[in-house]
Amino acid sequence: MKLLTGNELLTGDVLWWTGAGWSLHLRDAVAVDDPALLARIVAEERVNDPTFIDAEPGNPPVPRTARERIRGVGPSVRPDLARI
Repeated sequence: MKLLTGNELLTGDVLWWTGAGWSLHLRDAVAVDDPALLARIVAEERVNDPTFIDAEPGNPPVPRTARERIRGVGPSVRPDLARI
C-alpha cells in the first residue's frame, strides 16, 4: 500500500494524509492510490515535500523503511515523546 506524507510548512511536523486532510498521527493515515492527489497537494502549497511511501497494511500502517517508521512514531531516543 502507499501512504502520503509530508511536513507542515510552519512547524516542520510530520503529517499523514487521512483521505480528507492531514493528521499528525500515523494511525490516521489511509492508503492512497490516486497519483493526481500529489499534484493537487503540491499546488496547494500547504505541505513541504509531500511524497508517497510504501507501507504494510495494519492499524496503524507500518512504513517499510526505518526512516519513515521513525518519522511516524517520533524521536527514537525519547520514547516518552512518541506519537503513538
